[in-house]
Amino acid sequence: MLAVCPGSFDPITYGHLDIITRAARLFDEVVVAVGQNSTKRYLFDAEERLKLAVEATAGIPGVRVEPLSGLLVDFVTGLGGGVVVKGVRFASDFDFELQMAHLNSAVGGVETIILPASSVWGTLSSTMIREIAAHGGDISEFVPEVVSRRIRQIAGRKEQADG
Repeated sequence: MLAVCPGSFDPITYGHLDIITRAARLFDEVVVAVGQNSTKRYLFDAEERLKLAVEATAGIPGVRVEPLSGLLVDFVTGLGGGVVVKGVRFASDFDFELQMAHLNSAVGGVETIILPASSVWGTLSSTMIREIAAHGGDISEFVPEVVSRRIRQIAGRKEQADG
């Protein structure tokens, strides 16, 4: 069975990779769907988020990365899948994902599996990573090396432009 792990992944973190890896143990194939949310301001453009997700998931068997546009339920059913896997950290995440699960089921017949974040990554968010990085903090323990390196490159260019 095929499952889809959707998100914006800006940037992809070890918390995301934990959910993706656990989903890969449960399903024959997992598609990491890198989407665009028009209400979000991104550190990385869609192409770079896709590239970083491909590199970060390269060692996880049964996982591939695809760009996502349009309705998630159309994407999932277009791949022949019927399951979305989402990770949740807190009750507020659960409340939101439960609403989305009900809508995805009603609109497209797509089921949602909700995996709780592991205790190690339960408080980690991409927003926090971007904030730490914006202030020159070390994010290497929270993101794959490819992501950490790319963020350092961006910060270095910004410092050169400001200096």
